[in-house]
Amino acid sequence: MASVTSLTDSVQQHLASALSATRPEAAGADPLLRRSDRADFQANGILALAKKTKANPRDLAGEVVARITTGDLIKDVEVSGPGFLNLTIADGAITGNLAARYADDTGRLGVPSAENPGTTVIDYAQPNVAKEMHVGHLRSAVIGDSVVQLLEFTGENVVRRHHIGDWGTQFGMLIQYLDEHPHELDHKADEDLQASGEEAMSNLDRLYKTARKLFDSDEEFKTRARRRVVDLQAGDPATLATWQKFVDESKLYFFSVFEKLDMEIRDADIVGESGYNDMLAETCRLLEESGVAVRSEGALCVFFDDVKGPDGNPVPLIVQKSDGGYGYAATDLSAIRDRVFHLKANTLLYVVDARQALHFKMVFETARRAGWLNDDVHAVQLAFGTVLGKDGKPFKTREGETVRLVDLLDEAIDRASAVVREKAQDLSEEEIAERGTQVGIGAVKYADLSTSANRDYKFDLDQMVSLNGDTSVYLQYAYARIRSILRKAPEGVRPSAHPELELAPAERALGLHLDAFAETVAEAAREYAPHKLAAYLYQLASHYTSFYDKCPVLKAESPDQVENRLFLCDITARTLHQGMALMGVRTPERL
Repeated sequence: MASVTSLTDSVQQHLASALSATRPEAAGADPLLRRSDRADFQANGILALAKKTKANPRDLAGEVVARITTGDLIKDVEVSGPGFLNLTIADGAITGNLAARYADDTGRLGVPSAENPGTTVIDYAQPNVAKEMHVGHLRSAVIGDSVVQLLEFTGENVVRRHHIGDWGTQFGMLIQYLDEHPHELDHKADEDLQASGEEAMSNLDRLYKTARKLFDSDEEFKTRARRRVVDLQAGDPATLATWQKFVDESKLYFFSVFEKLDMEIRDADIVGESGYNDMLAETCRLLEESGVAVRSEGALCVFFDDVKGPDGNPVPLIVQKSDGGYGYAATDLSAIRDRVFHLKANTLLYVVDARQALHFKMVFETARRAGWLNDDVHAVQLAFGTVLGKDGKPFKTREGETVRLVDLLDEAIDRASAVVREKAQDLSEEEIAERGTQVGIGAVKYADLSTSANRDYKFDLDQMVSLNGDTSVYLQYAYARIRSILRKAPEGVRPSAHPELELAPAERALGLHLDAFAETVAEAAREYAPHKLAAYLYQLASHYTSFYDKCPVLKAESPDQVENRLFLCDITARTLHQGMALMGVRTPERL
């Protein structure tokens, strides 16, 4: 089915025609249409046009009103203030537009898909091999996954990349330590059972911390570990085999955490730092030959006029160290080359902590100077803020340790399960556990996504699983309530649109908000801003609550009105379901 033109666009086109008919020089002028609390819409563009044509704004507004045809689309229009137009939409147009969305058998609710999509490579969810995932990994994963869903839903070709930390000095350290202490990773599991992914990762994480402590305190071990890095980079078979075990075991753990987060992470999308090893030397050669990078004290560096240290001296991006080793910059620049020239990306999107902004600014500028990025291919850092505790400080355990992600998710599930059990009606223990998981994980994701990515936010589980306020639980209960009403409809009574019916104020408000779904999805995708979709869905649930309180559904005045209100219920449920799916949040049928 073709996309459905929104009421906003229809009114916009109608106004644009009236403007150009009134003043030919106004062809193409923007009516500046927006939702208003004084009418359904307000158009403010006449003021700018009056100034341009040296006309009296109110007089010009009156001329435009005379050109507007009222009827099926616009019920009423009046001049307000210095020259604003207040427009009221016909009830039949609201219902008819929603009926067209409802009839979309693709399940897209009439949301258009891009006709000429580009290709976006999105770099997100970047855990480190041999290290447990902690609360700091949450935002990249959750925000990145939602942006993937939004971009794919609006038609973009999306390539997912998980740039895991799987290379570098720490692996020489780990491998050397394990070589000298071969029993450190013996799993303490039942004889017939292998250790779980979490237990295995806990062992690896413990090994990493022990090896790091020795590396920092023992110069002889540090020397041996660095020699092992050389062996790793040179492809020594035994060293590579141990490294591969670390990677494989870590991946099993990553998959278990992402599964708990209800996210799909595919093995083919995991291309870590090691995936670009064969490109590093060529990247350096290209940068040096083009003059983009220069040798400074033996290191290959890129300098910037606006990046200086506290002493006022330039701080370069070091692509290759003086000892010949490669840093993060060489890997990130090689990844750009691969994504632009091999994956044919138009946009490179990095969902990375805001504290790495300077690094990526220098990397992107280096790639531009090298010609790898240009007006047709650009890179964007979707920088995110920090997860804070209730005290407003970076989230830590009582012992001052970084919070493990699995512990945080398990606690969210436990809290949510308690809420579900308290409210549960006719749910088995198995169903309560399933709903508790969906509600708990949804609560964590929604709290993150409802905050603008670049802002810090407080991790408060009590608030996250509350039935009141801007929470996913409030939205999930709104959805479950609607599904309950639809199940209670008498046999033979189905949701059906009746455009001939007059709408109550709460019905109008709900219908007009439903019409804005496609526009909101497009904006959230275009701006990589899931929080805008979250705000829309919260307002939708609030509009529905008002409608539910003021407009009886199954006890409406006439059979046609019952069907029409069931229709409004059903399209609201479908919109909530689709919108929350784009944020990776489940909508249980019963709660």
